[in-house]
Amino acid sequence: MRDVLLAAIAGFGTGLSLIVAIGAQNAFVLRQGIRRHGVLVVVAICALSDAVLIALGVGGVGAVVLAFPTILTVVGIAGGAFLLCYGFLAARRAFRPSAMDVTTAPGGNRVVLTCLALTWLNPHVYLDTVLLLGTVAAHRGDLRWAFGAGAAVASLCWFAALGFGARLLTGFFARPSSWRLLDGLVAATMVTIGVTLVAGAA
Repeated sequence: MRDVLLAAIAGFGTGLSLIVAIGAQNAFVLRQGIRRHGVLVVVAICALSDAVLIALGVGGVGAVVLAFPTILTVVGIAGGAFLLCYGFLAARRAFRPSAMDVTTAPGGNRVVLTCLALTWLNPHVYLDTVLLLGTVAAHRGDLRWAFGAGAAVASLCWFAALGFGARLLTGFFARPSSWRLLDGLVAATMVTIGVTLVAGAA
């Protein structure tokens, strides 16, 4: 039991170290959390997606991905193009900011589709969860599933804290200048990652 717990704790720490980074997915979760729109759905999609990918990695699917690198190339191009478009929209919002209005928000379907795209069209997600975490878990032998469970819990805790904790910034984002700053950072993040993905896949 002690070994299982230690493996889970190790998985939690490793997973958290990979997830807690400025990226397209985290920026989107933060923005939705501040708007208080679709937060539960967004958190659930991100956490569940990570859990599925981690399970695939622990189960050994990483070897299949390595055997067919074209998969990551296609995902990289599609994901890069999507992030560039999203970054352009964020940049446009930055030049035309407005104070936060939680009574108006994009449709639920659009939020879900955007969250799914930001999650599944990012090759870095596969590299971190399926390949990296899967490889580290493999060295745990019979305890690899405990390690994977710890990493999945870390993902859930992080996205829940980011999404639901963002509402503490509501007062700050009541000013248009604050939204300009946020959307400017989101645009820079999305464009940078998008260009990197397209360049790396080309």
